[in-house]
Amino acid sequence: MSLIHQDLGNTFNFAQYLMQTNQDRPEKIAYIDDFGSLTFASLNERIAQFGTSLLKSGLKREERILLLMQDTNDWPVSFLGSMYCGVVPVAVNTLLTPEDYSYMLAHSRAQVVVLSSSLIPTLIKALDLANQQDGHEVLEVIVSHPTVDDRKLFINAHQDLEWIEFDDFLNEAGTIVPPAKTHPDDPGFWLYSSGSTGQPKGTLHTQSNPYWTAELYAKTVLQLQENDICFSAAKLFFAYGLGNGLSFPLSVGATTILMSERATPTACFKRFTELKPTIFFGAPTGYGGMLASPDLPGKDLVALRMCSSAGEALPQELGEKWTRHFGCQIIDGLGSTEMLHIFLSNRPDDVKYGTSGKPVIGYEIDLRGDDGKRVAIGQIGDLFVKGPSSAVMYWNNRTKTRETFQGEWTKSGDKYVCDEDGYYTYSGRNDDMIKVSGIYVSPFEVEGTLLQHPAVLESAVIGVPDSQGLVKTKAFVILKEGHSISEKDLQDFVKDRLAPFKYPRMIEFVKELPKTATGKIQRFRLRNQEINKQ
Repeated sequence: MSLIHQDLGNTFNFAQYLMQTNQDRPEKIAYIDDFGSLTFASLNERIAQFGTSLLKSGLKREERILLLMQDTNDWPVSFLGSMYCGVVPVAVNTLLTPEDYSYMLAHSRAQVVVLSSSLIPTLIKALDLANQQDGHEVLEVIVSHPTVDDRKLFINAHQDLEWIEFDDFLNEAGTIVPPAKTHPDDPGFWLYSSGSTGQPKGTLHTQSNPYWTAELYAKTVLQLQENDICFSAAKLFFAYGLGNGLSFPLSVGATTILMSERATPTACFKRFTELKPTIFFGAPTGYGGMLASPDLPGKDLVALRMCSSAGEALPQELGEKWTRHFGCQIIDGLGSTEMLHIFLSNRPDDVKYGTSGKPVIGYEIDLRGDDGKRVAIGQIGDLFVKGPSSAVMYWNNRTKTRETFQGEWTKSGDKYVCDEDGYYTYSGRNDDMIKVSGIYVSPFEVEGTLLQHPAVLESAVIGVPDSQGLVKTKAFVILKEGHSISEKDLQDFVKDRLAPFKYPRMIEFVKELPKTATGKIQRFRLRNQEINKQ
């Protein structure tokens, strides 16, 4: 029986599956965070305690709790402890506003919040807003690593709301309950989309979905092993980070490094040289920043054997520079919140920089034109994907659910082109494509070409109407420190490398680009900015 047709049966609990996977390596280190380390035996014990305490606090199966947490060892305990007892964890971005959290609390109807102490002031505002706007009230707040002052601050603001420290909550468990007998298709957890094009969407994943991403990508493509040490710049609340720092390493018994602070080059280099990860998971913006840093460590100071990239397509120039410096490849791929992780990827023995590689085993890809029919080789089309890790729906959003989840297929929102050898190359998001003189221009292709110039650090390309209403390409460019170049010279550089109609007719040099919390460039904000100028 092939893996993709494997029957998980009528009972499958993802937390229980991981606990059983690691029961024979009790003293091995599972996690290392900024506070200390956690063995697999301790991880399993704390998962069961957390799940038991949730049920004792009055929560029932399929009710939701909100995880507003920095990446510490308490994060996987909370997430898997919830799934252990059939409660649904809702993992949210720690970089959002009180208004965002107010919406998510009310939308998910979360009964409990698990919180990092540094986010207490933000949660206080969010709770007030949620109560005022929707009448939603939270029953309990569980706080990770609080101080005495943290407790005073929260209690003064919400005297009627039950507060408990994380370890005290675990100690309330008493007699451990067995794991919930969940079905593989039962609700497992939620992730919220970035909300870059509107209100964040609550994406519902099943108990079995992370199992499939680990089996089909981590074990098959990355060939992750027990002796690996994993380190992800992407945080656990992202779909990409959740696989990198939880599903993948725990599925093979590898060790994971967690980091609460922002993934700056300095912070990453510190982990590279002191904790010696063997696999690093990053995004193109991060790789670019590290390569441009004067503190970039030498190959002899790190233990990297492989790196992964997702979030946006990796420019060929960045991949090649990284490999020349560290002697290891970056395995670039395409994933999404809706598919949970990467479904289109390069492979360690088959890396073609500048492309997203080929479909991961277990997934099918279809490129379709505006008429809904499959496009020919070499033509740009809308990417649809089919595979076992697809989300069930967007919570309370039937219209968007139907637009995205079409039968067995999920519409990714990306434009891609496939060459004769079966490699897929990113052409941009549907909303970002530019049509010049009736021909599609991929902003990513132009940005990648600009990035090849030694003076360019980052760029973003959009379509801007001229005085006659005709769309022309405009580039926003960040130069590397100490570099300068004229607009004309940069235009000529692009003309020499791309078809003439693709070069940017306008170039604006800027200090920063608008981005989501995940580091993706928000081209729609640049477009709005240009409209407001007119």
